[in-house]
Amino acid sequence: MKILVTGCKGQLGYDVSKELTKHGDTAVAVDIEEMDITDREAVEKFISNANVDAVIHCAAYTAVDAAEDNVELCRKINRDGTQNIADVCKKLNIKMIYTSTDYVFNGEGENFWNPNDEREPLNTYGLTKYEGELAVESTLDKYYIVRISWAFGLNGKNFVRTMLNLGKTHDKLTVVDDQIGSPTYTVDLAKLLVDMIHTDKYGRYHATNEGVCSWYDFTKEIMKQAAEYYPEYAGVEVTPVGSDAYPTKAKRPHNSRMSKDKLEENGFDKLPTWQDALKRYLKELQENEQF
Repeated sequence: MKILVTGCKGQLGYDVSKELTKHGDTAVAVDIEEMDITDREAVEKFISNANVDAVIHCAAYTAVDAAEDNVELCRKINRDGTQNIADVCKKLNIKMIYTSTDYVFNGEGENFWNPNDEREPLNTYGLTKYEGELAVESTLDKYYIVRISWAFGLNGKNFVRTMLNLGKTHDKLTVVDDQIGSPTYTVDLAKLLVDMIHTDKYGRYHATNEGVCSWYDFTKEIMKQAAEYYPEYAGVEVTPVGSDAYPTKAKRPHNSRMSKDKLEENGFDKLPTWQDALKRYLKELQENEQF
């Protein structure tokens, strides 16, 4: 298959492009320089001329706190840009994967969110990604909406990198323990998305690495595994605190647990555990001299 990947400079788009090539597909990898998704005419022209069989749409405005001050820009990218792509996919009768987020839910309770649960975003970023979901659902029949959370990969900033950098300069870290979710390694997710695009099993899915943790738990494991490469990380003390210790402009969900049962129900493999994913990621960072 020949597949267009948006946001190829980001963590997920980068890994999806690599995985497609590994799979034997042709990846048409674009970022804003090649195709500005907010430019309706440019999107139609580029996708039509590219003669692709499907689109995996990874590009997004993801600066969660900044979104509160840049509502229109965030909406222009996450809702309108997604609508532009969906419209062309409909016109050309091709499939589309839209990657979304746990932030479409209200983040309350302790139950695992199911793909068809009511969506009630609690911040601007979540709202615009929800509006992107609606754009896809109202326009296309052949679509997959795949919600992820806590993404980390080689090609971009993420929580793991931030903690590793802090661990180099601080011997004590305080991290919130009342926000619960699941990390998502973009290498693992990319494999799933490429498998998925070769099927006709359309609909909403959740896809993260297996297991749940708090940001505090995640940080403890990061330091533990990092110490296998650099012993000084073993001396970093990680202390749990509540979210109120770190007020943020955008409200964060306390419950980002998401059920992935639908993956298995439709014949897809669930992703490996987040601990296993972290281990492979740190090895990847080491091999690329980024750690």
